[in-house]
Parts: sequence; structure tokens; C-alpha cells
Amino acid sequence: MKSLFEYTPRQIVKELDEYIIGQDEAKRAVAIALRNRWRRQQVEDPIRDEILPNNILMMGPTGVGKTEIARRLAKLAGAPFVKVEASKFTEVGYVGKDVEGIIRDLVDAAVAMVRSERTEEVSEIAELKVEERLLDLLLPPPSSSKSSSPKNLNDLLSGIAQQVEENGDDDDDEEDDEIDEGIEAEKAAIASERYARSREKMRERLRSGKLEKFTVELRVPEKTGGMMQVIGPIGIEEMGINLQELFGGMMPQKRKKRKVTIDEARSLLLGEEIDRLLDMDAIIAEAIDRAEQVGIVFLDEIDKIAAVEPGNGPDVSREGVQRDILPVVEGTRVTTKYGPVNSDHVLFVAAGAFHVARPSDLIPELQGRFPIRVELDPLDEKDFVKILTQPRNSLVKQYTALISAENVELTFDKAAIREIARFAATVNDRTENIGARRLHTVMTRLLDEWLFKIPNKRIKKIEVTKAMVQETLSDLVEDDDLSRYIL
Repeated sequence: MKSLFEYTPRQIVKELDEYIIGQDEAKRAVAIALRNRWRRQQVEDPIRDEILPNNILMMGPTGVGKTEIARRLAKLAGAPFVKVEASKFTEVGYVGKDVEGIIRDLVDAAVAMVRSERTEEVSEIAELKVEERLLDLLLPPPSSSKSSSPKNLNDLLSGIAQQVEENGDDDDDEEDDEIDEGIEAEKAAIASERYARSREKMRERLRSGKLEKFTVELRVPEKTGGMMQVIGPIGIEEMGINLQELFGGMMPQKRKKRKVTIDEARSLLLGEEIDRLLDMDAIIAEAIDRAEQVGIVFLDEIDKIAAVEPGNGPDVSREGVQRDILPVVEGTRVTTKYGPVNSDHVLFVAAGAFHVARPSDLIPELQGRFPIRVELDPLDEKDFVKILTQPRNSLVKQYTALISAENVELTFDKAAIREIARFAATVNDRTENIGARRLHTVMTRLLDEWLFKIPNKRIKKIEVTKAMVQETLSDLVEDDDLSRYIL
């Protein structure tokens, strides 16, 4: 996959087209925003710090691709990404979650991302180290004090004794000592050679997988109580601080002996070796920098915190959460368990259906922090046909792969796909419009019986035709109580 620095806006849109149908305006907006992040990094200080991201507000009904655009954008850029629902913070100040937890979650995602990348880099070295440790468990190195003379030394020792006798040096203690040392050295050399040969044979068996079920005794860390939460005025419980990590030096980790298979031992030892090879300080430093410079936050359901009419009750907390979110979007310094993190250059992509509220119902300060606004189009029957067939992860491809796991071939003809799209569009028109998510409802209903029947030796192929779709889904449209089919 290309890095962020290799994508032009046109290429970004092209990549998004592989997964998301339509919504060209939204794709264009996020592509420019992503490229601007690279452009900013090419600018020299001090003006670089003054260039702030143009946050985006996406407006459109549910199921049209708002979340998918943000998620695919973050994956494309290799950027830390978190999705949060603004409605979770509705009661902030009372029983709600601290809004600064958004940035803490972003940093956690960044640390996990960088750690995964570094783990992949050292995995080969770690696997070699694990192999050596497993060989030590299976074939412990011989102790020099307990080593015995190999049988093939008998002739050698007899020859040495005969030579000593012929030379008439039996009475010379120094020469006797030299002979004894020579004999021990020969013993050690031969024992070492035999051990090396045996170890290589054991290595071959280990690599071939013949020893996976063989059990060995391993010292493993004892499990502890895990996370300890502290309730405090600064929201330390939101920071996810693990007291055992803080006081790890004062509380050494205890270990116990346990019998495990080679397969289990490999997994346990691999984790230990990777931890030894990783530089967590460097990982955290890079993760914080990545979160600050290229992090993306998708703030969903922002319309739910817009106060439609000022007054008492929930509207007060809605405006309150907007004011709490505002500093995080504007740029603030958030304390995390990895250290302070600035949110000045984090890209925020907000989204909402705005069926009842409007963007103008947000407080003016928050509106100003989302200067780029794009409206996503509702999906129709033609869009559904494309969604079912064109994306790399289309539902047709997903179900075909699922059913192939049972050694059954699943096929759809073009007329059947058009009919599935028609049923999805019809149900959306007659009930709540949930966009492309309706296709999940229709496909589940259509293939429910087959998914239940297989595996079955008599079923080798399933052909989905227009007639089959009509027969199976006709009651979905005719039933007045369509809500029971909404997943």
C-alpha cells in the first residue's frame, strides 16, 4: 500500500471509489483535506504550526456512507482513527464521559498502530529467538560437570595410554596433568559436536511441526487482578491508568511453572521476545506525534447535540456538551497516560442526518470550526445495484465467500441483483430510510433458509434468480408491519 505522501487528491478519490458508491462531493472534500496534511508538513516553521486543518461537516441520511468515507480515509492514510458518537456526551457534567477521552482514545489507537508496525519489523528476529529457547527446553545444553565420556572415545583413550607407556613418562606428574587435560578437552569437543548434531535434528523436527503437541515445562507470568480504577476529580478513571504499570518496578512480576504444549509455549515466548525487542519509549513518542499530526476523529451524530429550541431540560446539556467539545476541536492540551497531547492539528470529520436540527442550530463557535460542509445524497435503486456489485467488499462478494466455506457455490444473475435492489429501495420508501443498511436486511432475509440448511451433501450450488428473489421477499413488502424486518 502507498503511504500518505504518495497519494494525490485524484488517487485518493479513486481509492475511495473502490468501496463507496457515489458521494463525489464528500470524497473530493476529504481528499483535499488529506492532501493538505501532507502539504502542511512540507512547509517550514514557524508558519507550519499556524496552518490548521479544515474540519469537515458531512450532512446526509443514515446509511449513505458518511462513516465509511472517514474510516476508509484513515486506513488509506495509515492514520490513527477513532469514531465517537456525540450523543454519548449528552449528559457530560452529570454522568457523561469526559470529552477529552476522545483524544485519549485517539492516542491509544496510535500506540496500537505503531506497536503493530514495529512488531512486524522484529517478528522474524523474535521467532528465531523463540526457536532457540524452545530447543533449550527440548534439549537442554549438557553441563560440563556432569558430562560423561562418549563411547567412541575408548579407542582414543587407549591409544593415548599406550603412547604414554612407550614414552616412559608415567612418573612425570606434569605430563600426566597435561594428558588428563587433553583427554577432558577431547571429551568436551566430541560431546559438543554430538549435542550440536542432535540439536540440528531437533530443529528440523520442530520446524516441520512434528513436536507441536509435545509438552514442556515453562515459567509463565502469574495473572493479576488487572486494571485498578481510581475515582478522582480530574477524571483519572477516564485516562485508563493501570496502577500495576505505574508501580511495576516496585512490584516485580511473579512467575510460576506450567506444563504447556510446544504450540502454546511458542505463543507465550514470542510475546516475551517481542516485548524485549520493542522500544516502547520510541513507540509512544512516534504514536503521539502521529496522533497530533495526522490523527482523524470521526464525530458522529453531531446533530443529536444541536439545541433545536433553547430552554430547560435536555437542551441545556446539549449546548453544554457542544461547549465542552469546542476546546478539543479548537485545539487543546490533553493529559493522557502517555503524556500530554495537543489536538491543534487533529482532523475532525463530523456527521449527522440533520432531519430535525440544522447545522445553524449548533453554537456559532462550533459551527466556525467546521468550515467545509458537504451534503451526501440519498441512495436510490440504481445506487443499490452498484453497491451490491462494484465495491471490493460488496455484499454479494461477502456472502459468496461465506457460503464457499461450506464448499457450496453461490451465484447471482443480473436480474436477481436488480430485483434485490428494487426491494431494498421499496422498503426504504415505505418505512424508515436506512440507506444501504437495508441491503443487509434484504440479503439476510433472502438467504436465511439456505444459510440454515447448509452444510448439506446434496447442496453443491445455489443459484439466486429473479423468481427466487420475488418468491422469498414478496411478503417483506406486502406485510404492513415492516418494522419487524428492520435489522
